[in-house]
Amino acid sequence: MKKAKNHLLFLLYTVILGMTVGGIVWGFLRMMQFGIDCLWHWIPSHISFPPYTLCVCTAGGLLIGLWKRKFGDYPEELGTVIGTVKKTGGYPYHNVFSTIGSALFPLIIGASVGPEAGLTGVIAGLCTWVGDKLKRFQKEVDELTAIGLSATLGTIFRSPMFGFIEPIESDKDAVLPKTSKIVLYIAAILSSFGIFILLNRLCGVHVGMEGMEAEKTPLAHYLFAVPFTLAGIAAGWLFFLFKKFTGALTKRFAKYVVCRAVAGGVLLGIAGTILPLTMFSGEHQIDAVMQNRDAIGAVLLLVTAVVKLLLTNICIDTGLKGGHFFPVIFCGVSIGCAASLLSGVNAVFCTAVITAALVGHTLKKPLATVLLLMIVFPPRLIPVMLFAAAAAKLLPTPKRLLPQEAPQAS
Repeated sequence: MKKAKNHLLFLLYTVILGMTVGGIVWGFLRMMQFGIDCLWHWIPSHISFPPYTLCVCTAGGLLIGLWKRKFGDYPEELGTVIGTVKKTGGYPYHNVFSTIGSALFPLIIGASVGPEAGLTGVIAGLCTWVGDKLKRFQKEVDELTAIGLSATLGTIFRSPMFGFIEPIESDKDAVLPKTSKIVLYIAAILSSFGIFILLNRLCGVHVGMEGMEAEKTPLAHYLFAVPFTLAGIAAGWLFFLFKKFTGALTKRFAKYVVCRAVAGGVLLGIAGTILPLTMFSGEHQIDAVMQNRDAIGAVLLLVTAVVKLLLTNICIDTGLKGGHFFPVIFCGVSIGCAASLLSGVNAVFCTAVITAALVGHTLKKPLATVLLLMIVFPPRLIPVMLFAAAAAKLLPTPKRLLPQEAPQAS
């Protein structure tokens, strides 16, 4: 009886944890959007200053560099956070509040990164702190940080099942938690996602990527699935090549934290001045690219995608840290739109296949890739996306393109 009571009480704590995670994610994203609106909409509407982008990004890089010199080189990348939680069962929480600033500043100044890296680190730390306080649930509490991590991912990407599958899917056979633990995971993810949606509706806020309309795809167009998959994989190779290049370059200047961040800010400002679509995570620019692909043109779409793949790695390695999921999805959509213009194939089909192959190659988790992209692409394209993501995993990245310290898959 007492054991059952403890289980029910721990389930209640898990639901409360999920609701707290949803509130934190919502608050973080609202602070980010408020900063972006002020810096990139309100101020420019009151002044006319051509080098504004370059100046803001450079000043932002300086601020981030000084912040990191004082508080440390945070946030850590998503793969590092998940790896630490899997290995130790927890995550350091002594620097949670400074990590919030480290995660927010790059997003506000327009760095080509997503919010997932910073948020997962913050919430993993908070969950570990809560777990340390709940010593009465000694066995179950070991899962608390992993549960909070899944809830965070499911809420950030507005895909609950992605939050559940991504941390447990690996290169080897995926190992599902026991039934009792699955209940806890699902409870936390759904409560987190539910609070996030509720807060959005109460405040009249809409966030997230727009879903694409399910256009009818002629059967003949499915013959292009293989070449489009190869195009996405090639883009994935390019991503790793850029990662190796920027990683090797910045490693030589590892001690110069402020200089690296300023250099990253300058490069971000130059790229943003010439190609504005290369800035920010790309989450909110996907719909604009799909709607205006004819006006932008195939060449500019391809150039934008290539530059953004490079710029994302530059931002991460120079200290303007964040996640790479949203930028990579944007790049896949840009390349897909270019492929549609060049081939005449249905645009939604092109972007779905190429994006699935690109994301699948960088993530190396086909099922998680498809669950992530379901928020953008129509369900009828799930089979072809799964094919592209699986093929992207099976076709390895050439070792010469991989950084020596980075494993092939997370």
